[in-house]
Amino acid sequence: MKTQHKQQAAAILPRSKVSALIIQHSVGLMVWAMLFAWNVSVQAQQPNRVFKLGYLTNDSVSVDMPRRNVFRRSLHDLGYIEGQNIVVEYRITEGRIEKLAALAEELVRLKVDAIFAFTTAAVQAAKNATKEIPIVFEASGDPVAMGFVASLARPGGNLTGLSNTVGPELFEKQLEILNKTVPKVTRVAVVANPTNGSSPEHLESTRAAAQALGLTLVALQVKEVSAIDGAFAAMKKERAGALTVLPDALLVGQRIKIADLTVKHRLPVIYGITEHVEAGGFMAYAVNLLEIFWRAATYVDKILKGAKPADLPVEQPTKFEFVVNLKAARQIGLTIPSNVLARADKVIR
Repeated sequence: MKTQHKQQAAAILPRSKVSALIIQHSVGLMVWAMLFAWNVSVQAQQPNRVFKLGYLTNDSVSVDMPRRNVFRRSLHDLGYIEGQNIVVEYRITEGRIEKLAALAEELVRLKVDAIFAFTTAAVQAAKNATKEIPIVFEASGDPVAMGFVASLARPGGNLTGLSNTVGPELFEKQLEILNKTVPKVTRVAVVANPTNGSSPEHLESTRAAAQALGLTLVALQVKEVSAIDGAFAAMKKERAGALTVLPDALLVGQRIKIADLTVKHRLPVIYGITEHVEAGGFMAYAVNLLEIFWRAATYVDKILKGAKPADLPVEQPTKFEFVVNLKAARQIGLTIPSNVLARADKVIR
């Protein structure tokens, strides 16, 4: 019995040691609680969500890829890595406008978090497909006039983004440059795609600019590739001495063919998209589309982080480029006046 009491007494720790153990245990619980709270906070700040983005255009792949690459790099710089925290569903129609509606509806069925649509036709298709999913657009023309937004400052619906024109001033500047390059030309042809929703606005601006400069405008419609040769035959018949080509996905997709025909017919031409000049065209006065695609990614980022399109003002371009191709000038037998060439932002030799 005495032995048993001794063993029990030995099992009882001194009060000081018991207090130390209690304190040690309490500190351990506090550290564990702090670590748990920190871990929850980090998880809240860095969710494992994978966003899904729709990407819709009727441009050709050759035109789209440089722009797409800039857009992807901008997204990457904003912290989005394809296959990790964002999946991009690319839908491209190679100029086939009639395919856009079905592809836009497909993106809606995929329940994408947002849609990036560019070209006027693609934006219209996305708008028709959904009134709930946020849409970021890059559109040629006035987004208000085309019914995409209620106003530039307050879009008011599920669409917002960037416009690549600022109104009639752009087309006035294009014809002014063309007029100073070939001052003896009095008849100028303009090629437009009537299926492009922004073409009526652009054509009206070009008509007004031509009238102000005392030029006769010959309007020609090209809504399919097969009509391009006929348009150039009509220019010859109408005795047009120069040409302007309005911004359009189908026309820029045929930029090499159009450039070749301008050389064949020895026609000075100014474009509204710089890719035409990079493909052998003569001159362009246009917004830098690569810069717009870089900026478009910032709109997507804001929306994926919770911003509403209705609260994001539409951005308009502030910088335009005048690009000249001297090789094309030589091919059509034209010497560019020095005062015109001095204004060029970029010269292709």
